[in-house]
Amino acid sequence: MFGSNQHGVNVYAKIGLETGVLAASPNKLIIMLYDGAITASHSAIIHMQNKDISNKGAMISKAISIIESGLRLSLDKKAGGEIAVSLDALYAYMSKRLMTANIQNKPELIHEVIKLLTDLKGAWEAIDQLKTPTTEMPMATSSQVAMTVNRNIANYAKA
Repeated sequence: MFGSNQHGVNVYAKIGLETGVLAASPNKLIIMLYDGAITASHSAIIHMQNKDISNKGAMISKAISIIESGLRLSLDKKAGGEIAVSLDALYAYMSKRLMTANIQNKPELIHEVIKLLTDLKGAWEAIDQLKTPTTEMPMATSSQVAMTVNRNIANYAKA
């Protein structure tokens, strides 16, 4: 009567996610995209270690899709200026590293992308904590994102 009902759990989780998305601010949506890409990347590593090629590929594809269709497409290069252009280059780099990790079965490349995503997510979380619903993004946090992006580009984009 009360057996394991995975379908019910999945529906409940989907409703929770949809409710979270509907109630989220633009900053929270970006943070949720980072969370999704990070989670998919961690799952890809687990599947890679278990030699589960199909699910590894699916999780890497999911992470790339979130980066490309969520994070990268949401950039406004005109309004965001140099920060948006730098983020665009960094997102392209992450997608390339994930594709290489998939082809060459190199979990260290996925770990590299997870670190980049985590750093950027932390910068967005800092912005979210300082921003109230009626204020614009403070200049200090804007420069914090720029510093995080520039540091990451300097560390990884030359590879």
